[in-house]
Amino acid sequence: MPVVLSILFAFSVLFSVGVIIQILLGGRNTDEKLFWIAVIIVFPFFGVVAYCLAGIDYRTEADMERLHGKARALLEKEITPEQKEAWFSDKDMDLVPERLKPLARLLRSSGEGNKVYANNSFEIITFGARKRELLLEDIKNAKHYIHIEYFRFGNDESGREVRDLLYEKVAQGVEVRFLNNNMIGRVIPRSYFRDMQKHGMEVVPYTHIRMGFRQWLMRINSQNHRKLVIIDGKVAFTGGMNLNDNYFRRWRDTHLRISGPVIARLQASFIDSWIGSGGTFKQPLSAYFNSEYPQEPAPYKDKLLQVAVSAPEYPWPTTQLAYEWILSNATDYVYIQTPYFVPPDAFLGALKSSAMRGVDVRIMLPKKVDTPFIGPVNRSYYAECLQAGVRIYERDGAFIHSKTLVSDDDLAIVGASNLDFRSFQINSEMDTFIYDKEAALASKEIFLQDIALSEELHLESFVKSRRWYYHLGSDFLRLFRSLL
Repeated sequence: MPVVLSILFAFSVLFSVGVIIQILLGGRNTDEKLFWIAVIIVFPFFGVVAYCLAGIDYRTEADMERLHGKARALLEKEITPEQKEAWFSDKDMDLVPERLKPLARLLRSSGEGNKVYANNSFEIITFGARKRELLLEDIKNAKHYIHIEYFRFGNDESGREVRDLLYEKVAQGVEVRFLNNNMIGRVIPRSYFRDMQKHGMEVVPYTHIRMGFRQWLMRINSQNHRKLVIIDGKVAFTGGMNLNDNYFRRWRDTHLRISGPVIARLQASFIDSWIGSGGTFKQPLSAYFNSEYPQEPAPYKDKLLQVAVSAPEYPWPTTQLAYEWILSNATDYVYIQTPYFVPPDAFLGALKSSAMRGVDVRIMLPKKVDTPFIGPVNRSYYAECLQAGVRIYERDGAFIHSKTLVSDDDLAIVGASNLDFRSFQINSEMDTFIYDKEAALASKEIFLQDIALSEELHLESFVKSRRWYYHLGSDFLRLFRSLL
């Protein structure tokens, strides 16, 4: 037995050394390299496993082709030339305000299909009860298909209410496809999803070993964090709200109900995710793109939108680069809401330098968080941000889950991305960029209304309030920011 143990130990050491060499030769920044090397030295076996799950950058051309090539080929083959010209050209890029054209081009270059679309209408939803009302009504009116892609779908009153209505639509002949982020949804019994299938819904897990070991390994840590519903190509819902009781009844969040040509981009994204996860379609893909996308009645009409879709296998961290550009080019203000604040160093630098050159940079976070470790890690960044002039607010009352940005009265963002490593570099995300003064002013007003329920933090009192052991604990947890 000692001989066997010695052999296993020697193998573990040699394998760990090999992984460390791979880390040193890789393209990560020095801080990340040192972190993973330290973890592997202290925990040789578990450190290697953690690195394989959370530390490897999977952005390669081979992975792009494996995960997206089939959908790309089918779209190229099955959508009509008229649809390609109408919905997938860059004809609306020139409508972007001159100041923001570099941002629009950045988004266009860093993610497949991130085009600009004019003539869209939308409603900004700030409470779950309103989303519930609109979503249920739109589902009831569905005639042909409903496409759903969600990070969380609850086995609770709200989730079952939506599920049971979907059962009714399937019985009426409506196609219902549900892309299940099964890794985070594993708390829901498999029987829940089998029951969906028995009722005629098509349910595909985002992560499954049948798609290949490499894809499974990649996605076991990379969650599908998008929130998307598309109904008959007429309306779509996207933003920060999932489908369960927290979002419909308890928390403060921000979401969009959209109509107009940008739905073609949302549809292409869903098709890509669905096929990349092993799903199929009953009809040629052209059937899922409308000949026209009229605007539904909504508070904001004739607006210019760009949906940025990101994934870990894409060559660039799309949302991170966009946020850094905004911070670096803002002239007046940048207001951000996020529940999770674990930023990469480059983003943190852009945030601080923007404030230091006189831009009014404000970040709003929840006073009470929904997971035990996030609060201390969030606060581990506060002191250096406050010192640089960033204004930080903690909102009291209902947990705020919004992921929004508004800047300089001409740009607003409503999306799924948090300000953390996971959203920027690990998860699959979806964020809507709105190039419009009216919508930006409305988003600014929403932020200022939330300030009334918030406490602004100040450097001196914040530093004094932190005991040494709390400071030590939060900074220790911050070392694991790539895993949070």
